[in-house]
Amino acid sequence: MSPETTEGTYQVQGQIGFVLRKANQRHVAIFATHIADLTPPQFAALAKLRDVGETSQNQLGGLIAMDAATVKGVIDRLAARGLVQLAKHEVDKRRLMVKLTDEGHRLIVELLPRARTITEETLSPLSAKDAETLLQLLTKIS
Repeated sequence: MSPETTEGTYQVQGQIGFVLRKANQRHVAIFATHIADLTPPQFAALAKLRDVGETSQNQLGGLIAMDAATVKGVIDRLAARGLVQLAKHEVDKRRLMVKLTDEGHRLIVELLPRARTITEETLSPLSAKDAETLLQLLTKIS
């Protein structure tokens, strides 16, 4: 697939942004069939908190590739559901710390097998080697 069919002709359907958006739309649809009560960003926040434990809200945003405003909204919605707990940093009171509640931990552990299934379904049109190559290439440009 070439982004240009003839010299100077721009074909949107061949552009990386268009193809990535279509692939993401497919992935999000698959995600929604397996995990209906969380968005992918909410899931990512819970999964990363499970990995790293308590961390600052801003640090969490960096770890899951979200800007400060976006991660704040995600964390606020998770806190409203009782899945994360917020507290001021002991020394730096401007810093907001976030950690999983027991319910949040239970939920993310329960959802991890579904997340593996989501990844498998998203990559199912590809061979194992192609899937590995795709992930490596996307990592290079991200």
